[in-house]
Amino acid sequence: MKRWLLIIFQIALISMIPAASVKEANPAMKLTSPSFENQKEIPKKHTCDGADVSPALTWSHVPEGTKSFALIVDDPDAPDPANPRMTWVHWVIYNIPAEIDSLSEGVKEGDLPKGTLHGLNDWKRIGYGGPCPPVGKHRYFHKLYALDTVLPDLGQPTKAKLEKAMEGHVLSKTELVGLCERKK
Repeated sequence: MKRWLLIIFQIALISMIPAASVKEANPAMKLTSPSFENQKEIPKKHTCDGADVSPALTWSHVPEGTKSFALIVDDPDAPDPANPRMTWVHWVIYNIPAEIDSLSEGVKEGDLPKGTLHGLNDWKRIGYGGPCPPVGKHRYFHKLYALDTVLPDLGQPTKAKLEKAMEGHVLSKTELVGLCERKK
């Protein structure tokens, strides 16, 4: 009887350990930018009406076992948020080395970390193409994927081809959403 009481007491003690302590040990991967907050306006300099330079991006809480990252920036509200018909892809890069935790503002192909490869955006070119919504307020999803592998050279893949290659290799995904509406 004493043995059962001891077991019940131990189970009760273990159940009192706060679940938050587990969460703190493994927080979710996070993507941020000093240029804009999540669900806030993207500054003009990052759009087609400004310098059209990529925003600085920083990530943290990377899962263990990450071998590389992929970044896709797209707009699901094209061409009109009131009647979206497609997702417009603005930037595709992959094989960002696991030891990298940021990309600087306006990063160009030659400035990307060694080993990083480009995919094609929907302008059929490599590199960043900033927001340029024809009508209404659009959402721009900056999606960062932590992968358990370094992908082979996919030869400037489209977003769809990169997503197919990433299947089964995504350890974690995080998003940063920026908004843009052109002023008339």
